[in-house]
Amino acid sequence: MLVALAEFVQREFDYLVIGGGTAGLAVAARLTEDPDITVGVLEAGPAVTDNETINIPGYYGETLGTNLDWQFQTTAQPGLGGRSLKWPRGKVLGGTSALNFMTWNRGNREDYDAWEQLGNTGWGWNGLLPFFKKTEHFHPPESGSQEDFQEHYDQGAMGTDGPVQLSFARQYSASHKLWHATLNALGVDTNKQHLSGSNVGVWTNINAVSPATCERSYANTAYYQPNATRQNMLILCDTIVEEINLAQERDEWVARGVKFMHGNERHSVSVLREVILSAGSVQSPQLLELSGVGNPEILSRAGIQTKVVSPCVGENLQDHFMTAMIFEVDPGLENPDDLKLNENARDAALHLYNGSQTGPLTVLPCSICYVPFQHFVPSETLAAVKATIDKIYGYSPEERSIRSQRFEPNARVGQIEYIFDLGNWNPVFEPESLSGKKYGTILQILQNPFSRGSTHIKPAMPGSQHSGGILEPPAIDPKYYSGQHGELDLELMVHCARFANRICSTQPLASIIRSRACPPPSLVNEGDGESDKEDGNEDTWRQWLRENTISDWHPVGTCAMGGRRGIEAGVVDERLRVYGVRRLRVIDASVIPLQISAHLQATVYAIAEKGSSMILEDRLPRQRV
Repeated sequence: MLVALAEFVQREFDYLVIGGGTAGLAVAARLTEDPDITVGVLEAGPAVTDNETINIPGYYGETLGTNLDWQFQTTAQPGLGGRSLKWPRGKVLGGTSALNFMTWNRGNREDYDAWEQLGNTGWGWNGLLPFFKKTEHFHPPESGSQEDFQEHYDQGAMGTDGPVQLSFARQYSASHKLWHATLNALGVDTNKQHLSGSNVGVWTNINAVSPATCERSYANTAYYQPNATRQNMLILCDTIVEEINLAQERDEWVARGVKFMHGNERHSVSVLREVILSAGSVQSPQLLELSGVGNPEILSRAGIQTKVVSPCVGENLQDHFMTAMIFEVDPGLENPDDLKLNENARDAALHLYNGSQTGPLTVLPCSICYVPFQHFVPSETLAAVKATIDKIYGYSPEERSIRSQRFEPNARVGQIEYIFDLGNWNPVFEPESLSGKKYGTILQILQNPFSRGSTHIKPAMPGSQHSGGILEPPAIDPKYYSGQHGELDLELMVHCARFANRICSTQPLASIIRSRACPPPSLVNEGDGESDKEDGNEDTWRQWLRENTISDWHPVGTCAMGGRRGIEAGVVDERLRVYGVRRLRVIDASVIPLQISAHLQATVYAIAEKGSSMILEDRLPRQRV
């Protein structure tokens, strides 16, 4: 239940959860199923229940850059021509699950098995599948729409009584019926079991939307609201956690509670069992560093006393990044841009949605495919990449082997994701004003990038002894396209962009496309993408990619599971316990050691479900300060 400050500070808590987001609310809800366990949740953002831009599917993206978003930005990226990218993160009860585009999918079996190969026992596909299913309540489609829109699924792979409501879309873009046939024509098969361990192929996406209300289903509605009356789950919103209290006992450090700010006043609260850090891939490492856990050089420059030397905190940052290629499309097609440009159309769509839960505000991007590089990248290029992997500095032998296997001639994992939908999704492209033209977008999203960066607290300002604390945004440096690692990504993305161009030049999708608008034909010659002569030389593509690549906002790895290498390679062990600190765990996307070929939310929920079960299995004795 939501409580005021006075009640929160008076209670005794078995567990304190920092972050009431995707993972944090799931952890709190599962732990408090036991009435003898009391959990306190501290969330920086507000509790919101009636915000249309969160709840209505067709308003996806409209919360970005608002007060519900931390509004992080990366450092200037040399690989992107010095550009700094926006990095939205949820600052609201429900976290980023309140801001995302509701896509629900899983990675390939090989993605999760790779975690286990690194020494993280129990984190392979078979170990995670029960926890994927535990979070899901899948609603099968009506038989009529199933064939019309290729709404395929494997019932045995889906959960049916979990809290997150899942369904196929109520309505689709006009382009969706063309998607499967177009990819099939290019040799990409329809995958009728895309949640069963292989997402390779073309398929129609399932969304985190309740079919009963046609509203977003997210951590707030799934894990909090059904349990809002629990007396043993207390949530304090609008609260900024500044530090985890670590006490030294003999020769080890122990998490004893947290210090936080609420209403411009500082407070502290103690914990009897464990502190669970679920602040996400940006702020979980930030809070560890502010609490004295991290690289001594970074902590010293910020004026922070080093308590636990943990050099991997904030390192290993991996993100999906993408480009949006824009095409002029048939202006007679209903287009989501109509709602942005025409107030009357927006009002009419809202009226239709409120009256019958139908119309354009029920439409989500559902035309998806995942393709192995082997399908379109020349074999000699793949061989060269594979040879380079064996020489790249910084990979362990296990990781080098995992990455190298993905470039074997017979490998079949989804290394690039394509999404097509109507509307202009490119923040860089400015369409002609008042031209009457309408646009469609194809995204190409790199799934297993070589680019690897970091996020750290900033050094203390001149004249100050300490960093700016939790309210000072950390230095987020993904290193897109930088160094030897990044050059591999750029080389591969050239081929990905050319294949995207080829998709949109193939029938039947090509029947609704008038011309390519970004990159314009004057920059890169139009063609089917099969040769440099037809679609521009590679240097031109590289420049366009550097100028147009943005984040897909799927950061992982900054508090990674260390596996058999332990603290040399990570921040937490396979039970998500922070190395060097007792009674402190991290449970969120930051523990992922290697990026997956999927949108993150389903995996983050599964991590939270598995982490909760581990806490209950371990159930440490209560210990008062």
